[in-house]
Amino acid sequence: MSAISLVLPTLNGESELPGLLETLGAQTRPAGEIVVVDSSSDDNTCEVAASYPGVRVVRIARDEFNHGLTRDFALRQTTGDYVAFMTQDAVPANGRYLENLVAPLDKDPLVALVSGRQLPKPDARRFEQLVREFNYPAESNVRTIEDLPRLGIKTYFASDVCSCYRRSAYLEVGGFDEVETNEDMLMAARLLKAGYKVAYAAEAEVYHSHNLTPKEQYRRNRAVGAFLAAYDGELDVPDEVGEGSRLAKSVLGAVLREGRPVEAMAFAADCAARLAGNRMGRSRCHG
Repeated sequence: MSAISLVLPTLNGESELPGLLETLGAQTRPAGEIVVVDSSSDDNTCEVAASYPGVRVVRIARDEFNHGLTRDFALRQTTGDYVAFMTQDAVPANGRYLENLVAPLDKDPLVALVSGRQLPKPDARRFEQLVREFNYPAESNVRTIEDLPRLGIKTYFASDVCSCYRRSAYLEVGGFDEVETNEDMLMAARLLKAGYKVAYAAEAEVYHSHNLTPKEQYRRNRAVGAFLAAYDGELDVPDEVGEGSRLAKSVLGAVLREGRPVEAMAFAADCAARLAGNRMGRSRCHG
């Protein structure tokens, strides 16, 4: 049975870590090691993490954190055949999360990357619940590069909120770049173009969601827009606005059918912030 390592970037996660690490310790197929890479937390994150068996803490300067390079650095501190990633604000929904996450890797040696399903947390507002349902459906899938004409940018769907990589394939394609966001999507594209498969395991569930303000949504999507513009040639997909339009129509239709006009207006503001941020990120990159 292939060994599993798990990488967990943290920043001031003292209050979130106990629930996450306790759930990870109770998995039916637990990680053999957990590497916490902490960006100089101001609280007791490192002490809390180190108090759990099998957890090793690596500290870096806060200004050194990079979504791509920090994860690559941490992965190279591990030894497992499979390397899973999580974020401190995601919690496995049950004790079979890791078992279900690595199942596609066990089943097919060509599967190099698996992402899990993100369920909304109890405090998620209604439109955020519906966004999660749209982006993370109940049906699993496995994709190859041949799916690109049919699925477009969704071919590269991946999320390091809850993911697992086959170490040998990850190293073969060179590892994560120095990127500020979407390192997972870029790695999925490179793995697919190298002849590997990328999977989505709907049975591997975590609770993870955010109630972002329009300003926060704008900033997030500005970074995504800049990323997409910078790697436009490598991703080689049509504009992602079409997928965004399908999301908007699905969620807006649902909240209106439920008779939630205030939620519909809030979601409209959220969509406007996403679109404006994306366009600004793209224009600044091209500029």
